Amino acid sequence: MNNIKACIFDLDGVIVDTAIYHYKAWRRLANSLGFDFSEEQNEQLKGVSRMRSLEIVLEAGGITKTDAEKEQLAEQKNAWYVEMINQMTTDEILPGAREFVQSCRDAGIKTALGSASKNSMTILEKLKIVNLFDAIIDGNKVTKAKPDPEVFLKGAEALGIEPQYCVVFEDAIAGVEAAKAGGMKAIGIGDPKVLHEADLVVSGLNEMTLDKL
Repeated sequence: MNNIKACIFDLDGVIVDTAIYHYKAWRRLANSLGFDFSEEQNEQLKGVSRMRSLEIVLEAGGITKTDAEKEQLAEQKNAWYVEMINQMTTDEILPGAREFVQSCRDAGIKTALGSASKNSMTILEKLKIVNLFDAIIDGNKVTKAKPDPEVFLKGAEALGIEPQYCVVFEDAIAGVEAAKAGGMKAIGIGDPKVLHEADLVVSGLNEMTLDKL
């Protein structure tokens, strides 16, 4: 552990689970267009960009839209999503997340958030955990999506720590690949069969300890 100087955390699926709100917003959009969108269909949207997600939803309803209409629909979906996350409360932090991040800080390990979400600050403020991170790199500060390592490299840079001394916590395959591409260690949150490229896999931060780190 003595050579680990920083931990960088993805937000969604690691610190909090906002997937349900994304699903509700997409389903509401589908309903407004006259069809339903199931949780099974929603699985196809995991880790996919907003515009590609919209295309999958429209395909499910057999609907064709112009690019301008698609922009409007994507904005509408996001507005509904933001409305929902603005209602979030502190009890929506995933089990063990706050405690583990705090234990890293107590041990002198720097902490950063590395998330593609442009709504990260809203979520962190609602959960009252902004102060748990020395640096916050979100979708407003990066241009390249994971598996490109940009978000994590910017996190390391903001902390002033070389990539090889950083450990990334991720729940998505693309995120684990991004950490590796950036020369960092990766701890997967989820299923070992899916996240087999990670250096270690746990089911949640409630299973993490400084010893395991």
